[in-house]
Amino acid sequence: MPYDANDPRARLGTTTGSAPEGGYGTSEHANFYETSPQIESSLERTWLTRGQNFLVAYSQLEAGGGFVREDQVDEYIVLLPDAGVPTSIVAGEEKVRSDGRAVVVVPPGPSELRIESRGRVVAIFTTLSDDLAQRCVNADSYRVAKPNVAKLEPWPDPVGGFRLRCYDLDVEPEPGRFGRIWRTSNLMVNHSEPRLGPRDVTKMSPHTHEDFEQGSLCLGGSFVHHLRWPWGTDMRHWRPDEHVICAGPSLAVIPPLVLHTSQQVSQGINQLVDIFSPPRRDFSEMPGWVLNADEYPVPS
Repeated sequence: MPYDANDPRARLGTTTGSAPEGGYGTSEHANFYETSPQIESSLERTWLTRGQNFLVAYSQLEAGGGFVREDQVDEYIVLLPDAGVPTSIVAGEEKVRSDGRAVVVVPPGPSELRIESRGRVVAIFTTLSDDLAQRCVNADSYRVAKPNVAKLEPWPDPVGGFRLRCYDLDVEPEPGRFGRIWRTSNLMVNHSEPRLGPRDVTKMSPHTHEDFEQGSLCLGGSFVHHLRWPWGTDMRHWRPDEHVICAGPSLAVIPPLVLHTSQQVSQGINQLVDIFSPPRRDFSEMPGWVLNADEYPVPS
């Protein structure tokens, strides 16, 4: 698949984009600004959208708002995208407090998040959190598993065991490193560098993924997600191209084996966060790309 010569992903192995015999899965697009939240109270408005292995809970919270997980089955990630939003997270005997601009990994078991001033919080779970998965706006799309998506097999436990881990979101870019990537035993997030203004249309990056969905969470600005389903011999699986505009906040879920690229189109800051479950091995094998790689072993 083509990448611009200056794109760090040009060093990755690529798939061919050939059509699968059994057909493709469909894409998913949820523009939160166009729909009602799935959870709503005086302190919380939360939109829930899923892929096959992951789900996103995007919350707008008032002071004192938050959520409790009584018996969380596996790790999840909390993204605090904005500065000046004091937030406390408790898990067992541990507690972390952040003023925002952070990524927090929360261990299995009981946990609680509370926010001290109005702000937004993104929580990313695997779909093993069935209570949340069932409430997703697109839950019906996954009553039957979509084709070509590999089963979620957790990676090895973290070094030192499961615990609260807090990372500063503001990491300076480095030549040759792609985005700002963190992983857990079951998830990977790439908080890409902010993109100012529309994308250069001569430097697009159409590519495919062999056996995993990509969640593209837009936190600011606006993107056009371009998708193309390669033709195979069975015309019943042919699909028209998609060119879907998703402003922030929104989530797009891109199926495996579909040629795709995302084009920022707003004049200001465009911010995208990519989500994968399980973590991507190709990203993990690139030296220096995963910022907490020393804490989370790669399967042998």
